[in-house]
Amino acid sequence: MQTVTRHSTPDIWLDQMFSAQAARKGGVVRRSLAWVEREVGRDRFIHEVRIRGFHLIETADQFLVVCHNGSIRILF
Repeated sequence: MQTVTRHSTPDIWLDQMFSAQAARKGGVVRRSLAWVEREVGRDRFIHEVRIRGFHLIETADQFLVVCHNGSIRILF
């Protein structure tokens, strides 16, 4: 069994992610599911995205966070 090493505290990781230029300017932030699980956990991540009013999309092994609270439409 492989030991998973966290690289920072969950709060620091989240602060860094949501202070990224893409997050601040209403863009899209992409993170791997494995990285999210290791650094903060899935439930905490979903909660943090939700309280900011952002949109969260899960696709394959990635989370995509649309960093604005406006409507979105998936075309295909």
